[in-house]
Amino acid sequence: MQEIKKGIYRHYKGGKYQVLEIVKNEEDKSDMVLYQSIDDESKKWVRSKKVFQEEVEVKGEKKPRFEFIEELAIDSWENKYLRALADYQNLIKQQAKDRLEFVKYALGDFLHSILPVFDHLKMSMAGLSAEDLKNPWAQGVSHVLKQFKDVLNTHGVEEIKTVGEKFDHEIMEAVDGQGEKVKQEVMPGYKLNGKVIRPAKVIVE
Repeated sequence: MQEIKKGIYRHYKGGKYQVLEIVKNEEDKSDMVLYQSIDDESKKWVRSKKVFQEEVEVKGEKKPRFEFIEELAIDSWENKYLRALADYQNLIKQQAKDRLEFVKYALGDFLHSILPVFDHLKMSMAGLSAEDLKNPWAQGVSHVLKQFKDVLNTHGVEEIKTVGEKFDHEIMEAVDGQGEKVKQEVMPGYKLNGKVIRPAKVIVE
């Protein structure tokens, strides 16, 4: 089996690829070829050395699966282009990640400020009698509460279920009682995209 040079190869279907390294298969220690697309460096593949070097039949004619074109000198423009492209794509990915983290933290801080308002509205409605709930103002507040909840849900905020549920120390905080079942909710808890931003305070039994 011939040695495989690092450089540019043309696939029998026309695409160009750069061989990056010869690596080992962890299971059988066989040689594997790590290569990437010249047009899109994010596309990387690993293929066995044997398969990489084998011939394929195209229209009755045998051709190498990968044909060596040229070596890639350290300071060649192709290599500089690939390095610059990789750096640029990594920068774009990092910027996108940073923006996402900023939005998450900003939204989290905002929620810590606004969730108490939502809680107080719910508490004010919970204390009303059935007769009071029929009043137009109470119905208006109920409508606002529903809109409030819908907006929170749209942004990935969900209220932690408590009463009747098994106590979970990861999402709840027991302020009184002993046991594994939640008897009463003292203060609602919330998650943001599955992550707890405020644990629910409960009484257990």
